[in-house]
Amino acid sequence: MNTTTHPATRWALVTGASAGIGAEFARQLAADGFNLVLTARRKQRLDQLADELQQRYSINTRVIVADLAQADAVATISDELQANHISIHTLVNNAGYGTTGHLNQSEWQVHQDFMQVMVMAVIEMCYAMLPAMQLAGAGRIINVASLAGIAPAPASHTLYSPSKAFLIKLSEALALENEDQGIKVQALCPGFTYSEFHDVIGLRDQVSKMPKYMWMTAEAVVSESLRELTKNNPRIVLVSGRVNRFIGRLVNWLPQKTAINMVRKRGKQFRKE
Repeated sequence: MNTTTHPATRWALVTGASAGIGAEFARQLAADGFNLVLTARRKQRLDQLADELQQRYSINTRVIVADLAQADAVATISDELQANHISIHTLVNNAGYGTTGHLNQSEWQVHQDFMQVMVMAVIEMCYAMLPAMQLAGAGRIINVASLAGIAPAPASHTLYSPSKAFLIKLSEALALENEDQGIKVQALCPGFTYSEFHDVIGLRDQVSKMPKYMWMTAEAVVSESLRELTKNNPRIVLVSGRVNRFIGRLVNWLPQKTAINMVRKRGKQFRKE
């Protein structure tokens, strides 16, 4: 789908745009006058969001249904953008999910698909979109990581924290490589955020017992992310919210053994509940 009602020429691409933080990035970027490429697996939701934002902000939108677990998904997205002469100014790598259980409790394909979405697709998306940004001398890449990539990794979510830690380090390297070319790169590290994420992985009852001060809305997370990127020298690693920033500093300040013991104790209590 595509409209031609807005004079804006800047395009943003949001992966995992059908819900949660991804949908909120789409809304706030549209409000800022960006045309949007929205991609996820759920076509109906993407179409509804695209229609909503077209009508409200008179922007151009394009929906690309893609499963980033498929090795050719990024190439398919890139080919469609090139065919429609769309250059991306702002890339939001948001698509992601979680898996529960110990490493050897799932089939290998489950882990392979997970790492394809969480790591390989992000690298490939950056690789595909960077040349146009470099040519334009402007652009932004937001890799949605997590506070989990900073804190010690808990049991039963074996690959989630490592995948998010990788996105943080990837973002740091890309930011330094491209800072002289007008491109800003951010690793956005939310903590607990109101979304469907915990429903999908079956942890809604457990996380609902967390104190309310630990939670942020997707709107607040995205607003902080985009506001940071308006600065001349933005933080490359942005931990959302004061509580989460305190936790991030605390786990880095504590001796490693102490921090791991805290995560071990809390993880056992969490699984028991």
